[in-house]
Amino acid sequence: MIKVSNEAKAEIEKLKASSGIDIESFIRVGVKGGGCSGLVYDLDFDSEKKEDDKIFEDNGVKIAVDKKSYLYLAGTTLEFSGGLNGKGFSFVNPNASRTCGCGESFSI
Repeated sequence: MIKVSNEAKAEIEKLKASSGIDIESFIRVGVKGGGCSGLVYDLDFDSEKKEDDKIFEDNGVKIAVDKKSYLYLAGTTLEFSGGLNGKGFSFVNPNASRTCGCGESFSI
């Protein structure tokens, strides 16, 4: 399962409202190759469930993850920080053995 912090939930709701995104859409979270540590997180809105998706709901937020990405993301928490040192979503991933300095990529 992937968890969603209160701050991330609030930002997701704000983005949906300001962008006119369908209320029934969900967050698609994935992993793809790239970045300085080998893997990067992918986060977007989607409204079409794919055949190999795992669907979760945490803190009132629906999340879709493909089976391959789920192997890397199980137990991860989606966070959001709006502070002066950087604004954006981040992932707290207990499976990551190493992350890059900017926090955009990781390795297992």
